[in-house]
Amino acid sequence: MPQIAILTPAPDYWENWSLPRAHYERLFGPDLAFRPWTDPGDLSGFDLVLPLLSWGYQRDVAGWFALLDRLEAEGLPLANPAKLLRWNSDKAYLAELSAAGVATVPTLFRESMSDAALASAREILESQRLVVKPPISGGADGTYLIGPSDPLPAEALGQRMLVQPFLPAIAEDGEYSLFYFGGTYSHAISKHPAKGDFRVQEQFGGIERGIDAPADAKALAETALAATDRLLGCGPLTYARIDMVRDGEGAFRLMELEAIEPSLFLHFAADEGALFAQAVRGQLSMKAD
Repeated sequence: MPQIAILTPAPDYWENWSLPRAHYERLFGPDLAFRPWTDPGDLSGFDLVLPLLSWGYQRDVAGWFALLDRLEAEGLPLANPAKLLRWNSDKAYLAELSAAGVATVPTLFRESMSDAALASAREILESQRLVVKPPISGGADGTYLIGPSDPLPAEALGQRMLVQPFLPAIAEDGEYSLFYFGGTYSHAISKHPAKGDFRVQEQFGGIERGIDAPADAKALAETALAATDRLLGCGPLTYARIDMVRDGEGAFRLMELEAIEPSLFLHFAADEGALFAQAVRGQLSMKAD
């Protein structure tokens, strides 16, 4: 029987991953094994490796890239290819997608963040409220909402950071996430921050709702996926989550394209994840050929 490995958080990682684990166990049964990404051991006996739960990689960037180098060097079968995972780890990819014609949230990258860089970003982005975060990040780690008179947080000084305008629609309309498996649309959710916050993650009080994806949201998601394929030549992705928000004119703008370890929210999928399982098994068939 084909054997599938899903890479998981380190044993001491704090975030609860029991719900996605239950989904994957239901879909793949006894053919599934879980290995911590920080110390996965010998993976050569597996027919497919998915880093779907490698949460926290942004806290050990060197270890994460070393793992990708190892997986690539050993020719281990990854659901999404190692070159894509490496590219997708650093949100500098947003600049490449923007240059390729994808409507993204306007983003500035600063190699060494400073108060002067913050003031300059306010002028360039024409926004007094800014979101500042590391380009290699996850779960809102190191992410700040900075108001008109707020100084740069000490933790961000001298660090490589990206800067974006705060888009009020994140609180009013929510962040939209669309899910594609094997290049085919599956389902969508909207994520809403708690009152007074801007972060949509559950640990900060955010809530999710299943939605029907608007046509223009699907159009943006599919434009982003097509541009990714043109840039990397990776073909349809086994899984991807495309996050977006409306700008001041109501048009959708890409926030992130997540192809490493996105929460897939399969409990909102009408088919309960059958399309995802089909995409994974399709990869198994390709590896067998």
